[in-house]
Amino acid sequence: MRIKTIALLGAGVLAMAGGLVPVGAQTPPPSTTIQQDFDAATALDARPDRGASLAAWETLEARTKPGSRSRGIVLVRKAPTLFALNRADESVKAARAGLALLPADDASLAEDRTRVFLILGQVATDTLDYAGAVTALQQAEASAISTADKLGAMLSLVTAQIFIDPTAAAATLARSDALIGTVKLEKSVAARFARERTLLKLNTGDIAGARASALQAIRLLGGLETDKVDIMDASARSDAAIAYLLSGNADEARRYMAYTGAGRMVKGSFDPAAEMRSPDCGGDAGLKPQDVAVVEFNIASDGTIDQAVPIYAAGGGQVALEFARAVKGWSWPAEKVQAIPAFYRYHVRVEMRCSTAFERPSIDDGLDDVLEQWLSSKGITVAPAPTGSQAAALAAQRAALATATAQSPNGLRTLAAIYRLTNNPTVAREERAALAARALAIAVANDAPPSARLTFDLPGRIDAVTDIWRPGVFERTLTPMVSEPVYANDPQARAAIRLMMVDGAVARTRKSEKNNTAIVTLRQVADDKALKPNDPLRVGALIRIASIEERNGEIDAARATFALSGLTANQCAIMDAPPKMVSQPGSEAFPMEAMRWGFEGWTQVQFDIGADGNVINQRALLSYPPFIFSEAGTKFFTKAKYAKTYRPDGGLGCGATTTRIKFMLPDSARRGS
Repeated sequence: MRIKTIALLGAGVLAMAGGLVPVGAQTPPPSTTIQQDFDAATALDARPDRGASLAAWETLEARTKPGSRSRGIVLVRKAPTLFALNRADESVKAARAGLALLPADDASLAEDRTRVFLILGQVATDTLDYAGAVTALQQAEASAISTADKLGAMLSLVTAQIFIDPTAAAATLARSDALIGTVKLEKSVAARFARERTLLKLNTGDIAGARASALQAIRLLGGLETDKVDIMDASARSDAAIAYLLSGNADEARRYMAYTGAGRMVKGSFDPAAEMRSPDCGGDAGLKPQDVAVVEFNIASDGTIDQAVPIYAAGGGQVALEFARAVKGWSWPAEKVQAIPAFYRYHVRVEMRCSTAFERPSIDDGLDDVLEQWLSSKGITVAPAPTGSQAAALAAQRAALATATAQSPNGLRTLAAIYRLTNNPTVAREERAALAARALAIAVANDAPPSARLTFDLPGRIDAVTDIWRPGVFERTLTPMVSEPVYANDPQARAAIRLMMVDGAVARTRKSEKNNTAIVTLRQVADDKALKPNDPLRVGALIRIASIEERNGEIDAARATFALSGLTANQCAIMDAPPKMVSQPGSEAFPMEAMRWGFEGWTQVQFDIGADGNVINQRALLSYPPFIFSEAGTKFFTKAKYAKTYRPDGGLGCGATTTRIKFMLPDSARRGS
């Protein structure tokens, strides 16, 4: 792609320049041709100096005609450079703007289209917008010409489909198998496909199949006894460990986990972050205490999480993604991170469950109820939410929208159909934003109540912002809504907006910060006299305030705030003096299997303490390495005894207390490992 493309570039530039030069102005001729600029920028792309490459493309961009095919080519070439510079939001904007200018039927641009669709897919994956990733990566596969590009697109695509549409993931793997049969694949690439098959089978309940493909991946990578172990080896072995554990073979699970290196540092230890927390149960994701997930993440050199991906979840793909979102908010002090060898902070895996300490109601559920009741009052019945696969329901939901649109494009039946479609998590963020905008216009035209409008306005504004994941962007996006008269004058609407603002801000704030701004916003909801004392939004605000106060160490304030919610305030976290432990097991609590394999690690356990001092309802919230110390941590508290607590009803003495147990080997055992 040289002279044919660049000739068009030159024609556009000359025409534009001639129309902009004032009479009598002296404009020196360009010292280079468009072709030379293009060649120079292309050559710089192959060098490590990304800043120079970006400058070259921006210089060329300035010499192209806005809206032209030539400008589109430059933008899609500029996007990968921005992505390499970790300027993901700018990369996405350049990619989308460039794609809009490229003729879809121009085969000479297929490689460029494939590359930018891959970037869009990667950014969506990194920000845990897996539905958006699927849409972009399907386009990458469709536009790819070479076998290598098609396989690369499929590999990225199946990663997202596993947690969005497992049936489609299986179809993608079948297509890749057919293509792989026509080429000779490097073993490392074949192992990556085997790993994706493992994760698909793990998350769809085919444990025997997962075990077989996990072992295949390990063999392709050189087996357990290979001299050099890298991150791919560690991940494949950890996959096998999970498969063996879920099939009931704990011994083999520990053996394969031992070969990952997790929990087996010769010097130092991988300590949990002091502010590491599990997500609260409930909320808009509807997390349940029995849900469990394994999340893999990388810790950057500054202590933040630069990537988090779900590996396994008992509870479904959306549960897995919600746990991964929680991990994105964790952080470690930078000085502690520097002491951890790089191998041990890349692709860390942790077992997770949600916390019942500050379980909260869903904001979205309340808004949805208002919309559905209003539609019902207008004689419109909303189709029930699908009980099975969301992906399988998508075609019928699209068909229902097409039928409603044909009958009345701006009618309430169309609004109801859009509502059901936008609630499907397999719809990509960009499409969801467009649908929400369309639905909002229909709702406003039909004078829908403010809270009903919010069902579309809130997610519509959030989904329309490319870099919503960046700190500060979420709250800046929603803050103006509180002052808009339609919402400011409605107590339910303004409360819902403020709660969403806080949830977005807190999720993106380092846990070491005190979130005082969040408490001010939440107080506006809690103190709103227009809300009833038991209004779910007011209760939700009080729960959030108590949670933040507890995290800030303000126990008295947390207890008083929680009491205002009207809920049972027996959480250990907000008691003046939680019951003291009067007896506990000793070194025998360290599991012998972990001792034999040389594991160290930790688990964070949540449990209730009965009025008689006995521990009940114990469950592991966080465990590292996954599943190694979860059982030992929970068993520890079956033998622990706390001081008795007087309760008139003989109920709980202290509920949802959280304690972390660290399992350390003696120095002699560490040296021996």
